[in-house]
Amino acid sequence: MTVLVRTPQKRGKAVLYKKGGFTLLEVMVAMSILAMSLVAVFYMQSQSISMAGEARFLTTASLLAQRKMAEIEMDKSTDNKSQKGDFSPDYPAYSWTSQVTDTQIARLKKIEVNVFSNVLTTGGNYQLVLYRTVGM
Repeated sequence: MTVLVRTPQKRGKAVLYKKGGFTLLEVMVAMSILAMSLVAVFYMQSQSISMAGEARFLTTASLLAQRKMAEIEMDKSTDNKSQKGDFSPDYPAYSWTSQVTDTQIARLKKIEVNVFSNVLTTGGNYQLVLYRTVGM
């Protein structure tokens, strides 16, 4: 069975068809939004790496400073002295200084241990201070 369908004829009238797609302006706006968001993401990634390095330094430096402070506490001498060195061979990128000084209070000594990173350019310093009585 065959069905015939008649379509109306449009004489003298132009039929406009809208083609699908994006204009150049829409593409440029979308690309600029994408570029700004990628810059923000890359900046956050850079900050994350920097903060992870700083956290690694603070963790390692605090443990090394506590180790050096324990060594100084084991030394029973009460002389005022300054020393320096490094933590080679285990931690060659870290060095330390220590200083034992008098305080204004009799029989109380101030012990300072500073741990430095030889690799970091900024923020590579950790200080630990202890006050200890002597002669008791």
